[in-house]
Amino acid sequence: MQYWSISSTYNVFSINQIMGRSSKDKRDIYYRKAKEGGWRARSAFKLLQVDEQFEIFDNVTKVVDLCAAPGSWSQVIGHKLSGVANHKIVAVDLQAMAPIPGVIQVQGDITKESTIKEIFSHFDDEKVDLVVFDGAPDVTGLHDLDEHLQGLLLIGALNITTFLLKPGGTFVGKIFRSRNVVCLETKFQIFFENVSIAKPKSSRNSSIESFIVCQNYRPPKDYVPTIMNPFTEITGAQWSDYVSSLSESNKKVIPFVLCGDVNDPCSDTSYFLDSTESKSVVQGPIAPPYQESMKLQINQGRIFVKKHNETVKET
Repeated sequence: MQYWSISSTYNVFSINQIMGRSSKDKRDIYYRKAKEGGWRARSAFKLLQVDEQFEIFDNVTKVVDLCAAPGSWSQVIGHKLSGVANHKIVAVDLQAMAPIPGVIQVQGDITKESTIKEIFSHFDDEKVDLVVFDGAPDVTGLHDLDEHLQGLLLIGALNITTFLLKPGGTFVGKIFRSRNVVCLETKFQIFFENVSIAKPKSSRNSSIESFIVCQNYRPPKDYVPTIMNPFTEITGAQWSDYVSSLSESNKKVIPFVLCGDVNDPCSDTSYFLDSTESKSVVQGPIAPPYQESMKLQINQGRIFVKKHNETVKET
């Protein structure tokens, strides 16, 4: 097997280390279990554990996976629906994604009407049973900004969901827990009868991510989905005053649910390796964001690439 190493004046490292295959990742039990199970990312276990708790795939045949790359959630959906007749899965993302058997891919922006039309074309203009969303912005490290950007992305996912989801359907999406998260939760309560916040065991305790699980879609009778219309005219700081003005009967507490069996591995604990054998990634990036930068540095002579041959023992 061939691999590439990159050397500079100061250090030598392999392309695998650039992609984060060392240190903490090797100690992460869900990272290793994902590779062993053929999942493209450890996030597959988050959806599996949400399903254990909420049974989101019951009576489901049509599913849309928003912001699907690299495809681990689409893999889980395909696995769950493998025995269901006439099922159909559409995965949507701005980035190109390596093919997944049984999954139709749409490369597009979830905030564009053209993307909605293309999704509907694959379902013969019929609405779907389940929409899932595991998207997140490129984090900046500025927590307030990251939470705000994630909130905007989640609202975009909810907006397109109001076009796609049939009454009684389910939505599952990533949400960042923050002091203003009640503003987002209130929006989902307008459209769904049951709203819960789930924290799968495979999601690190140190992470602010959780998943909003919305069941029994029932939009207001006078609501007409439109890609340009926000759900309410109340924005920003006005939300606090608005929520405070609600009567007690209209105020709701969103359940916070821990998903996964109590005996499941803890995502923040280091475990002994069952084997010292290093496994390759299931699906490497097909267009990594650093690719163009590396080409420029190679052409400018800042880093040097050497090709090596390595014999890997057949197993």
